[in-house]
This record gives sequence, structure tokens and C-alpha cells, in this order.
Amino acid sequence: MSAINIGQAVVLGVVEGVTEFLPVSSTGHLKITEGLMDIPVDDKSVVAFTAVIQVGAIAAVLLYFFPDIRRFATAWARGLVNREERYHHDYKFAWWVIYATIPIVVVGLAAKPLIEGPLASLWVVAASLIVGSGLMWLADRMGRHKRGEDDTSVKDAMLVGSSQILALLFPGFSRSGATMATGLMLDLDRVAATRLSFFLGIPSLTGAGLYELKDAMGGGVGTMPLAVGTLVSFAVAYASIAWLLKFVAKHSFNAFVIYRIVIGVALFGLLGAGALNA
Repeated sequence: MSAINIGQAVVLGVVEGVTEFLPVSSTGHLKITEGLMDIPVDDKSVVAFTAVIQVGAIAAVLLYFFPDIRRFATAWARGLVNREERYHHDYKFAWWVIYATIPIVVVGLAAKPLIEGPLASLWVVAASLIVGSGLMWLADRMGRHKRGEDDTSVKDAMLVGSSQILALLFPGFSRSGATMATGLMLDLDRVAATRLSFFLGIPSLTGAGLYELKDAMGGGVGTMPLAVGTLVSFAVAYASIAWLLKFVAKHSFNAFVIYRIVIGVALFGLLGAGALNA
């Protein structure tokens, strides 16, 4: 018997697709949804399932930003054989994405037992949702929003990339929330911070999904639920990306901050009342 059936996979795919790139924590929402459906949130195969279906959302990013990704990849390839091309911002940016992925890979491998064990708790999710919302609010207020994507540097990429560790260790903090907030504190405008968050998420999330694939398929989750969840997350994430980029061009992050606080407080209430198993 699969730990997750097809109906549950559809629901989780929708949740993943909607929340992966919104600064509200996809991992937190997945764990809450799993708890409501009586799926054990700390089951190794379930943890792996949530990592694998993220690949669907990443595929949506690859498709949506394909012209940009092709431009970066082309500049990187040219720079490898032509010294003059190495001064191009796109060539440098491609290397920065690679460099900025190293910290989260190292921490992810070193802290895997904690991530799949004590930190995979809904109490941690609830606290992280609220604490992360405070960071987002401060970043949106403190940031001067004066720098665009072409103004980014290796320092920006490394700091934003390293901030993904917060979401890795504290589910509920939100990878996109942490990276966008860091970008804003570095004075990037909201669209630049959001796009940088997307690009830096591609290697880390893809790597995590491929790494966890063996545990998802070999530990109690069937191939069909895994495929369905991934396909659903792809379709929903594509629409979510398009909406988010339009939203941040004209609005602050206040709506996400308020939403996170409400969900965090409600989750504390449900856990305290025993309605959810942490």
C-alpha cells in the first residue's frame, strides 16, 4: 500500500505548485496538508515525496524562464573558451549561481538527519512561518529597491543563495521568502529579488528532488502518485510564477506577511488543541 494515494498526490501537487515560489513556505504548507490528511509528516518516503514533486515546479521555472536560462548558458559556454566573453555579466552570473548553491548542498547533506527528524515538526513550521514573516516585513521596509537585475554581484548571489539554508533547516521559513527578503535587504527591487530567487532555486531544488527520488520510490510511495504529484505541481507552478511576477511589480509583500502570521497562529492553535499531530 502506497503511503500516498493518487488523490492525495493531486492535492499535494496543487499545494506545491501554488506555494513553491510564493514567499509562504511550500514545505510548511505541504506538512500542514499532510497532517490534515493523516499522512505522517516525518515518514522518510513522505519527506522524499515532497522533495521530488518540487522538480515539477522547477520544470515550470525552466520553461517560463527558458530564454533567460539559454542566454546565461550560452554566455557561460562562450566564456569557457573565449577570455573576452568572461567580462560579460551573464557569464559571471552563471558562475555565481553555481557558487551560491554550494552552501546549501553542504548543509543539506550534513544536517539531513535533523531535517528529516526533529526539524520535520509542525511546531517548527508554525514558529518559522511567524518569524519568517517578521524578516520579510523588515526587509521590505528597510530595502531601498533601487538596484535591478543587471546590478547584482557575486556578493548578492552568495548571500541570497546562502539564505536558502534557513528554509532547509526550518520548514515554514520559506526558501523563496528567505531569498527574496535577503535580496530586498541588499537594496534589490522586488522584481529583481524575485527573479534572483527563481534562478538560485533551480539547482538546489532540482538536486534535492533527484537525490530523494530513490527514497520516495523505494520507501512506500508508488510511482503513479509520484508522477501525478509532479505533473500537477508543474502545471500549477507555471501559473503561479506568472502571477507572482506581475504582483510584485506593483505591490509590497504585506499580503504574504499577514497570511503567514494568520496561518502560523492558526497552526499553533490546532496543535495546542490536539487537532493536528505535530
